[in-house]
Order: sequence, then structure tokens, then C-alpha cells
Amino acid sequence: MSIKDKLKDFISPDDELYLDEDEVETISKYEEPRSKTMANTHIDAKMVLFEPRSYEEAQEIAIRLKENKACVVNLHRLPHDYAQRTIDFLTGVIFALDGTIQKIGPNIILCAPKSIGVGGSIELDAESE
Repeated sequence: MSIKDKLKDFISPDDELYLDEDEVETISKYEEPRSKTMANTHIDAKMVLFEPRSYEEAQEIAIRLKENKACVVNLHRLPHDYAQRTIDFLTGVIFALDGTIQKIGPNIILCAPKSIGVGGSIELDAESE
């Protein structure tokens, strides 16, 4: 076996990891992805609407932001702690992209990359009605 082969095996081994049934953790219904095909769909729009049902779906939102698409994210279906983790993650993504993030309703946020301008503001106080 050459050094090149050894290095290749070290970086990406062919062995698969097998877990005992006792080691597998159960996932709550909030952590189950809504659809497995969401990552495979191609979306050709400037704004995308999301209603995540697990924290893992935040990665799909980040991918759309990197594609210069604005995202409206409705966090109503997430428990509070997962919603907060999602907001924290998206805030980091927006910071890295020099974009903007705005609360546009109760548990609804708008994330926009730098290439998409957002004008105006929404008042969330009930007194302004």
C-alpha cells in the first residue's frame, strides 16, 4: 500500500459506522424533518417561504440565503428553544453574508442577503392599530 493510498484511507475511509440498537437515540417529533426531498428541490425565486419543523431545516434556509434569495421563516411549529437556536444560527449566516434579519410578526422573521434590499418597517405593537 503506497503512502498515497494510506493518506486517502485516512482522509476518507471506506469503513461504515455501525451502531448498536441501544446506541441509537430516538428523535422527537419536532426534530423529524418535514420532507426528505426538500434539499433536492430546485427553487427559482427571489423569495422563499419556510415553516421549519426541526432545527436541521435551518441549513436549507442558509443554502437559499447563500443563493441570494430572501427567506420568510415562520417559527410557529418549533418549540421555543429550537426556534431560538434557529434564529441564532440564521443570525450568524446573515452576519457572514452582510445581510439583514427582521422580525415581521410574532415568530416570523425575514432574512435577506446583501443583494436584496428591504425597505420599510413593521410595527409589532398592538397600540399602533
